[in-house]
This record gives sequence, structure tokens and C-alpha cells, in this order.
Amino acid sequence: MRILITGSNGLLGQKIVGQLVKKKIDFLATSLGNNRNSSCPNDQYTQLDITDQNQIKEVVRAYQPNVIINTAAMTNVDACEVNELECQKINVDAVRYLLAASKSINAHFIHLSTDFVFDGENGPYSEEDQRNPLSVYALSKVQSEDLLLNDPYEHWAILRTIIVFGEGENLSRSNIVLWAKDVLEKGEPMSIVNDQFRAPTWADDLAWACIEAAKREAKGVFHIAGPETFSIYELVKRVASFFENDFSVITAVDSSTLNQKAKRPPSTGFVLDKARKLLNYNPMTFEESLARLKN
Repeated sequence: MRILITGSNGLLGQKIVGQLVKKKIDFLATSLGNNRNSSCPNDQYTQLDITDQNQIKEVVRAYQPNVIINTAAMTNVDACEVNELECQKINVDAVRYLLAASKSINAHFIHLSTDFVFDGENGPYSEEDQRNPLSVYALSKVQSEDLLLNDPYEHWAILRTIIVFGEGENLSRSNIVLWAKDVLEKGEPMSIVNDQFRAPTWADDLAWACIEAAKREAKGVFHIAGPETFSIYELVKRVASFFENDFSVITAVDSSTLNQKAKRPPSTGFVLDKARKLLNYNPMTFEESLARLKN
């Protein structure tokens, strides 16, 4: 099996690379700029701008992967709201190019999506539930999903996920758990929303699911997330409790007080039955993943 990964400098991309190295599975890691992951051999890395269709064609033709895993995306929800064109190029157009490249060599295409495709009114969600995006980012992910859902090509899987967290090298963006841990250790005051509910996902679990979907040539939509859904405020409190930080510095606030550009779904979370059955997916509890993070 030969796997091509996009966005390999990101958190999920790094975790996939790390697991592929351990499993001794052949891969080519790709991302914008230089390789920022020390666990990724430089001879298994190449620069790739996924918004350039010709670059994609050249890299895919040269490497001839059996599987393409697309972890690359513009995920800053508020930035997408003010940069719609860039969001469209990265989150939709690039997926069209990657799907076309997959079809050209009959490769299995695995695409990462998000809980934000739902409006958050009726969570937790199964794979068959109706989507209703509330933001530019969410709409872009729905449109990218539709490229696969409406194509006669059958060799693809969509893995939707929620708040991915964990440690990586030289990341361009942090994640809420690392950010909360850092601020709590400094004892700085925090205002955290108590009316948004999510199922945070340990990046290593998600990477495992991506590789398992590749190995099994899993087809269709799969929900991959943590097993527990709770508020962002509860998340930060649990981080504080686990690392024995003072959580009196945390103030619970309503989302409306933050003046965020993009609207967020109030409560998502996933039904994981399909992934448990077809991928043997068994995610860690939040505290189990924090213990791994600590070590």
C-alpha cells in the first residue's frame, strides 16, 4: 500500500505520518513549504500546493499512490468568513482536483470533514442526518463532501471529526486543549463558552481511523470523534482538574458575548456505531488522552 498525505505538516498529518513510519507502510507526505515534522524522512516528503491542479497531477502521477488522504484545509472558521475566496480554493476546489487525480489512477480517496456541516440543533449526529451549514467554513465542507457524494466514482470515504487535539511539531495553529493547558499553567484569567457542546477528538485516534479506512478501503461517510460530548467550559475545567491547575481563573460566558464572525452550531457530538462496527474504532476517553498527552 502506498499512501499520499496532504497537509502533512498539520497535527493530523503528523500523527498519520508517525503511525505509518511505525507500521512500515510506504507513504509520501506533502504540504506547503518545507517539511516541519522531524519524524517524516525528507526523502518521503515533497512540497505541494493543493490549490494548483497541475502540481497535484504531477505529484500523483510520479508517486502512483493506492490511497490519498486529504487532511489539508482552511479550518479557521472566522478567517473563512472574511476570506471566502481563499476558503473556496482550499476547501472545495482543491478537493475537486484531488478527487480527479484519485480517479485518474483508481486510488482510494479519503477526505476529512467536520461536525460543522450540522446546525447543532439535534446532536449527537449519525452519518445519515441532514446537514445544515451555518458559516462559510461549514458550507465549504458541505460543498466538498458533495463533490464525492454526487460523483459516480465509488472509491472514497469521508471522515467527519470534531475538535482535534494533541501535540505536534512547529504547528501553524494550536488547539484548544494545548491552549487551555498553557494559559492555566500561567494562571491567566479565561472566558470560556458554556453553551457550545463538542466531542473532542484525540489526534492519534483520528490518525488511526484514517489509516484503518485506507487499509480496509472503507467507503462512504464515517463519524470519527471522542466518545464524550460536553461543553467547551467543561473541557477546560477537565483540563485544569487533570493537570491540577487552579480553575477559579475560568469564567463561563455565553457565545453571544464573544462577537465571533462565524456562527457555530450549539451542540454536535457524533453517534460512533458505524465506525466502531466497520473500522473497529474505539476512541480513548478524554482523560485517557490527557494522560497520553502528559507522557
